[in-house]
Amino acid sequence: MPESTHQPLPQRHVPHLRGPLGLSQLPSAAADLILLGDLTGRYATGSYSRLSSDGRSLVLRADRQGAAEHGHRITAAIACHMARVGGSVDQLTQLLLHPEHEGGRHARSIALRSGQSRALDYIRRVWTSASKTISTSTALCSRHDAYAILAALRDRIETTPWRGERGRTALRVLRAHLNFAETAGGPLHHASERQTAEEAGISRTTLRAVYDTVLKPGGWLRRLRVGHGREGSTWYLALGSAPRLGASAALSRLWTTQFPPDLALEEWPTPETATRADIDSTVLARLMGHDAFAHHGLGSAALMIISALHVRQRQTAGELVGTSSVSRATTYRTLKRLADHGLVQHTGETWALAPRALEGFGISLPDRDTGVTAEPAQGWDKVAAQHGTSGVTARRKALHAAQRAAYQEALDQLAEHRSKAVVIVRDGRQVLVPTPRPDEIPPTWHSPDGRVLDPNTGRPAADWRIATDGRLILITPADQRSYDELAAAHAEALSEWESAA
Repeated sequence: MPESTHQPLPQRHVPHLRGPLGLSQLPSAAADLILLGDLTGRYATGSYSRLSSDGRSLVLRADRQGAAEHGHRITAAIACHMARVGGSVDQLTQLLLHPEHEGGRHARSIALRSGQSRALDYIRRVWTSASKTISTSTALCSRHDAYAILAALRDRIETTPWRGERGRTALRVLRAHLNFAETAGGPLHHASERQTAEEAGISRTTLRAVYDTVLKPGGWLRRLRVGHGREGSTWYLALGSAPRLGASAALSRLWTTQFPPDLALEEWPTPETATRADIDSTVLARLMGHDAFAHHGLGSAALMIISALHVRQRQTAGELVGTSSVSRATTYRTLKRLADHGLVQHTGETWALAPRALEGFGISLPDRDTGVTAEPAQGWDKVAAQHGTSGVTARRKALHAAQRAAYQEALDQLAEHRSKAVVIVRDGRQVLVPTPRPDEIPPTWHSPDGRVLDPNTGRPAADWRIATDGRLILITPADQRSYDELAAAHAEALSEWESAA
């Protein structure tokens, strides 16, 4: 159903509230939600089902639980609309408890079941949560606003020091999520762990570590919903850590490398104590998935230094310590390794990227000096081969593909309501013994193409199919039944066929 298939009610049908705010001052979508309820089912997704204990399949909620969850989501959405336009809890209460407003059905049902005071307490709790959410978030009114928010967040990422190996790995993961968000067109996006690990060029174990120790505690990422089945997790790039729209946030290219003296230390801070970095995360995003920058290859420190040099060529090692957030010892060691591969050049006290260092990645060097004659950088594949990391990305993708296939097979088995088989050991060999079930299929019911034949007509039965374990499965529009229900349906169908015969 389209998002809006009806016309907003005429203004004379819209009741006005006491006070400065009324329904007429709300957006049309909010007014329709209050007056008519959730006509499109936007807030019903996930309300009537939940993730089972095995973490892989969905089970249906009871009708009352599903309706309560759906009603709570509608109530919370209305509260957020009211908080965003500057309403009050009294005005929200009046809207929800109005007998003609479909959007307040959940609050009114609480009042009928548990009393007026319980309903008022519930509305106050929802209002408090909505007010807190609105105060710490930014409204995205258009696609342009979404891209402006992502640009501000990218700038915040580029000017934040990511110190230590774990911090640099967290930057790779965060940049992978920013890639997904830019593709999705906003901070809300979907991504699985395997997909993110492949994008960032790291393992899933490392990915989970930086999720739990850096990105989630630091407020950079929020997981709104854990992925299950064929769907990845739902993520939100937390904009609380990024400059808001309209704020006077300086861009990464405008920050100076000079800092005022520290009054407590009575000295000018060294680059290692600087609080701002200056890298090009786009370069980092294009390079981080290559084998050359795997864990035992050039590593994340090389990514940071290359990204810093791409922003500003000819930096001293001391300046690179501040702009790349890499420690002094690691900076000198990494610069030497990059120079051995012909990726950077040393002139006096300054370092710069080689003219063809980033060739093959669609990246051009700023202010390239074509008058300098230098040997071209060695191929990236050759660099990976020298460090023994060739094929790491391909092996990781193959492992993830095998894991996805095994997971898909497990989901198919759960969808077919298959029971666990019994394994016995006989003469040193494991023998698989399927558990007895009443829905075994006689050989005469098998069709050459794997479908079930109707014994009366000899034609395939549209509502039945053969599972991968050779058992009979009845398909219905809402096939979420237990094994006992399937067995009973099979017995009933078998009785009818035998009676007709």
